[in-house]
Amino acid sequence: MTAFTIRLPDEAHSRLREVAKQRKISMNKIFEEMTTIILTEFDAEARFRMRASKGSAEHGLELLNTLRKRHKELDEVGESTNSKITQQ
Repeated sequence: MTAFTIRLPDEAHSRLREVAKQRKISMNKIFEEMTTIILTEFDAEARFRMRASKGSAEHGLELLNTLRKRHKELDEVGESTNSKITQQ
């Protein structure tokens, strides 16, 4: 494990201390959690970019259109069901 010093504005430090206090965890744990979130987002973006570079834009748009149509169909079924319930 590595230790390091960080400079923060006083306001940010105070707010982070309050978050740690409310969550009943240490400031160290707060930074561990933030690090995990940042690294997870970075890894997800890297995976997305890699997959996007290998994929087909045309196929992706076809999938989105299929999903859009299916979503519309489900909305129509839901509206029909809701109107039948309201009429009863």
